[in-house]
Amino acid sequence: MKEETGAQGARLYAAVKPCEERIMPKMKTHKTASKRFKITSSGKIQRLRIGKSHLRRKKPRRLLRVLDKTTEVADVGNVKRIKRLLPYMSKKG
Repeated sequence: MKEETGAQGARLYAAVKPCEERIMPKMKTHKTASKRFKITSSGKIQRLRIGKSHLRRKKPRRLLRVLDKTTEVADVGNVKRIKRLLPYMSKKG
């Protein structure tokens, strides 16, 4: 039998497997978000600061050192969105 994907594959899976053997599909981690954000041991989300990707020559060295540090994601809506994108990275629910 040919391997089916998508909705057709899900229907075939449901038809072949009895109800007691079905398992929930795994949630996928958003790979770009996992590279951009880190979660601390206390559950807070850390991100890099903006403004360091280009035009660095005209910026003061002190500013560039400040931009090296990470900062916390403060907006509650963004925190919820990021935690949804990273289901297996969050420390606290």
